[in-house]
Amino acid sequence: MKRNFEPGRRGVPVKKRLQQVFPFCWRDFLVCAGILACAMLLCHLLRMIDESDVFVALIFELAVVLVSRFTDGYLFGLLASVLGVVGVNYIFTYPYYELDFTISGYPLTFLVMLAVSVSVSTLTTQIKRQEQLRAEAEKEKARSNLLRAVSHDIRTPLTSIAGCITTLIDSGDSLPDQTRAELLTNVRAEADWLIGVVENLLSVTRISGDSRLRKELEAGEEVLSAAAMKLQKVYPQLQVTVCAPQELLMIPMDAILIQQVLINLMENAARHGGTTTRVELSLRLEERFAVFEVADDGQGIPRELLPRLFTSDPHPHGQSGEADGKRNMGIGLSVCMTIVQAHGGTMQAENRAQGGALFRFTLPLEGNRHDDERKNPDR
Repeated sequence: MKRNFEPGRRGVPVKKRLQQVFPFCWRDFLVCAGILACAMLLCHLLRMIDESDVFVALIFELAVVLVSRFTDGYLFGLLASVLGVVGVNYIFTYPYYELDFTISGYPLTFLVMLAVSVSVSTLTTQIKRQEQLRAEAEKEKARSNLLRAVSHDIRTPLTSIAGCITTLIDSGDSLPDQTRAELLTNVRAEADWLIGVVENLLSVTRISGDSRLRKELEAGEEVLSAAAMKLQKVYPQLQVTVCAPQELLMIPMDAILIQQVLINLMENAARHGGTTTRVELSLRLEERFAVFEVADDGQGIPRELLPRLFTSDPHPHGQSGEADGKRNMGIGLSVCMTIVQAHGGTMQAENRAQGGALFRFTLPLEGNRHDDERKNPDR
């Protein structure tokens, strides 16, 4: 079927271009109606004080500026200009409640309002577009860094798994049982690492693209206990303690993602702590925030890594986290930071005075700008 395209916009349908320039949404409609209603009410109130109409045009010009600023595209700004000029003419200009297009200066007022509307709408559209492009650039940069780090973390364990399996196949029955067991143990460990990387990627996809962060009220203690149980299945030798308030603390969160944060932090303590034998999970209430802490008794965090700890690659250029280069803590921690920020919280890390590392993150107990789902009406 033949479609019409706007000249100079190769591949962009005219209808789509019009929708981009004159978008309609009910929010903008209500904003426009509300501002114009406030302008009319203000004019009526001022006329009770001063019978002159000199202020009416100025008030409606201000209304046009506000409508153009707080709505998308040009539609409602132009509509406010037309309605403003007609309103001034019909309601606030003698003879009242009659249209008189012969009034001196009427065409000039109309043209000024239209010019103001187009100018402000253009500036607003350009600013919003620049902000959108900047956000997309930052998002693309973060995605590229994550993919680069993930490719590094996946390639090394896959190479190790392939090498172990090749050895097992080529050696056959001649391989000693102890060596065979060591190779199979290594394969399982590498497979577990890959599962963790995939879980982190799935966590990122839940809060990116068109996916929406779904918050529900969850019991904080239950989330801590669930994360501790999952960790001890992988690290049964690790002692995990949970400390939570006596009163049930209900927190708006995506429980699966917050569990992933806690598991990442505990696995980080187990893998990078060196001498870690104990991990402490705690939860407390501070003002209107739930504060989660994950502490360990390991060797702590090197000072040079602290400033870049939550990036996808916290190690200085040319260095790796481990001798084999496969245990990069950056992916897990950067995913943690992304999840916490998507909840509207903050995250930080430090070394404990008695030894070991401490990771702390907060989640707001009230609704915030990141909420994409319902707000609890009983709060």
